[in-house]
Amino acid sequence: MKTSRSKMEPIYKTQIIKYKGEQKAQVDDILVREIKLEIYINDKKFGAVMATPTDQKALAVGYLISENVITKPEDITEVRLSSDELSVYVSAKVNEKRLEQFDEEKVIISGCRSSTANIDPQAMAARAVKSGAKFNKDMILAQMKEFYTQCELYEMTGCVHTAKLFVSEDKFYIGEDIAQHNTIDKAVGKAVLDGANLANSFLMVSGRLSSEMVAKAVMHGVPALISRTAPTSLGVVIARKFELTLCGFARGENINVYSGEERIYE
Repeated sequence: MKTSRSKMEPIYKTQIIKYKGEQKAQVDDILVREIKLEIYINDKKFGAVMATPTDQKALAVGYLISENVITKPEDITEVRLSSDELSVYVSAKVNEKRLEQFDEEKVIISGCRSSTANIDPQAMAARAVKSGAKFNKDMILAQMKEFYTQCELYEMTGCVHTAKLFVSEDKFYIGEDIAQHNTIDKAVGKAVLDGANLANSFLMVSGRLSSEMVAKAVMHGVPALISRTAPTSLGVVIARKFELTLCGFARGENINVYSGEERIYE
């Protein structure tokens, strides 16, 4: 499949007035850039997402797979980014029934609401996690600690969510975006475009483990999803139903395992 590199800057530089105690000053500041990224499938507009302009191709691929519009990576023949970097064109064999369920004018906003809340139980049942992967508790905690030193855009702006897909000691994929759900699609989309095997991988995310985040992990076939914060009740229910290992409050020496505890060992 064909790909191209992104050139649009994900940051926006401006000047602001900053108060520090009794002092007032005009200073330079860096903000994260937000764009409306349009996605086309087989030259037909599918929809748009509000996103950070990094890894646009990976985001489109990850999102389409997580929504079961594209069933498997092998069905993708081309991924192309427009010259203005505001549109991604994907050529692929698609799940026509699933495609019909979407309104092409729907925009997935950068907050907590999105069309991915429409979880497809049948598609998820077909992808219930069957991996026999095992993960050492201390290794997970070490990776979580290191994770927060590897997110450049967050360090620059303090205004993005982050995800890291750990595949092996020397291979991982980072996703950063204003929208938390986009980070998983970006990280996994990068891995898909790179031809990585996800059977023994695990996902680390910076935010809460909501039902949407859990559903995405299941749809991508990732065995474990981990955060330093909490899951929601529905997130736990979905993880248990579809055999995903779900861990929260992974901080320091502590970790809570809500589902799939058989994959975690000391």
